[in-house]
Parts: sequence; C-alpha cells; structure tokens
Amino acid sequence: MPLIGLTGGIGSGKTAVSDLLAKLGAGIIDTDIIAHQITAPNGSAIEPIREHFGVDYIDANGALDRNKMRTLVFSKPEAKKALEGITHPLIRQETIAQAFQMAKNGVPYIVFVVPLLLESGSWLPLIDRLAVVDCPVETQISRVMQRSNLSRAEVEKILQTQASREGRLAQADFVIENQGSLSQLTEEVNQLNQKILQIQGG
Repeated sequence: MPLIGLTGGIGSGKTAVSDLLAKLGAGIIDTDIIAHQITAPNGSAIEPIREHFGVDYIDANGALDRNKMRTLVFSKPEAKKALEGITHPLIRQETIAQAFQMAKNGVPYIVFVVPLLLESGSWLPLIDRLAVVDCPVETQISRVMQRSNLSRAEVEKILQTQASREGRLAQADFVIENQGSLSQLTEEVNQLNQKILQIQGG
C-alpha cells in the first residue's frame, strides 16, 4: 500500500487537497489535527505542558493557549524544543495507530498530511512518494492574513521557519498547483489520485 507524504507551506491549501483525496477513497492522517486533539482540553499533551511550562500556558477551557505558546517558541528556541519533545512522540503514536487501523480497513493508500514534513528530517525515509501543494508566496501570505487574522509581518515570520518554496519543489515527486479555481484543483487532485494508484507501495 503506497504511503504518501503531503506537504506545502502555510496557506498553500493542504487541507483542500487532502479533503479532495479523502473523497476519492484515500486514507488521510493529518498531523495538524492530531496536534490540535492532544492539546485540546483533556488532551494527552496538556498535563506534560502544564508541568513543564506552567499554568499560564493553559487557557480557561483547559486547552493549550496557542497564541501565548506561539510567542514563546518564536522567541526561545529551547522552548520550541521542549514543546516538540512533548508533542512529537504523542503525535507519532497516534499517527501509527491510525495508519494500522486504515490498513486494516483496506484503503488503497494512506496520505500523511504533515506541514513541516521536510523540516522534521524524519519523514522522508517513511514515505514512498512526496506530494507538494504549491502556490506563489504572495498568495500564501494573503490567504493566511485573511484566514488567521495575522499581520503580514507575523505571516512572514512563520514562513521564515518553513522550508523554502524552491526547497520543497526540489524534493517533490508530485506537485499540485493551487492558485486557480476549485474545479482546477479538483482536476489536479484527480490526476494525482490516478498516479498514486499506479504505485506499488514500498
């Protein structure tokens, strides 16, 4: 069964692409969704985060205070490392559990949606092919500003922590252009689905 990594810069449209692939029958495991689940109220990462960072980083509902934590990890690399030390093993555990379940359910292939797939350094050996969702950097910036209510400077700061557009494209086995209409994107994803179905899983 082919294992496909799906990545792209912030605002590139990874979710739109993975939603379309899910409709075509692919098994989708989104590490961002898992990250949100484990840092939601009663999530498995909440207690270790509280112990390490203190109650100030847990909001009134018992979830991770994302804004406060984002500010901290951008300013202190050691805080980022500590947070990843808590969340990454939990994300990996849940990813593996979901993948086994999907394999048992007989999906034709599994797509791992990983925003920082290239940056993590650990994903490439685990997948058979890499699909990259691509659009111009200016498009990314305007989408994220609109969607997340962030300033241009804040979005640019996030982009600086991610692999460059050129770096991602250089590693890609498949590229999905996402700068046109939804029908164009749907057509691209249909073609991608056909290509993946022709792969023999490694």
